[in-house]
Amino acid sequence: MKLAKYLGILGLIGSLLTGCVVAAITAGVTIGGIVIYEGRSPSTLHSDNKISYDAEHKIFADKELDKKTRIVVSSFNGVVLLAGEAPTEEMRARAGQLVQTVPGIKRLYNEVTLGTPISALTQSSDSLITSKIKTQLLATKSLNASQMKIVTENGTVFMLGSVTRSQGKTAADIASRSSGVQKVVTLFEYVE
Repeated sequence: MKLAKYLGILGLIGSLLTGCVVAAITAGVTIGGIVIYEGRSPSTLHSDNKISYDAEHKIFADKELDKKTRIVVSSFNGVVLLAGEAPTEEMRARAGQLVQTVPGIKRLYNEVTLGTPISALTQSSDSLITSKIKTQLLATKSLNASQMKIVTENGTVFMLGSVTRSQGKTAADIASRSSGVQKVVTLFEYVE
């Protein structure tokens, strides 16, 4: 059983690194003898994907935002995170205003920072940090990693999801101890 669990985690890491995990986990997938399920319903997954797509479309349709900013959109249970970089406060605010008009958003966190877009090397480092944290969360028995979404931008780890306060603290502690992490921002919805 332990071997199957570790093979499953290794398989999931490989999927995360190649970006194929969303489609594979949507319905449930067997990896290394274990079944991994996405904790959200298919309709919630569809809604979150549509929100992200529509938000990105609105940002990219604005030619100035498309050329001068790097904005990452993530949605989890209708809670939307905007992360990335914009050269001016006006562009940062405009991105938030555009995204706020997307139907289905329960709450919007505009965490875009002022500055130039990060390099491809930094983006790669951020992806590695996210993968390491997800792996550690999967290996923690007191957590259900499918209840959380992890986004790393320029060394800052954003954590979204529906968790208890205890689970949120455990997850944030794990993230803060990961190498390369400069800051952890928890945007959890707490359930009891």
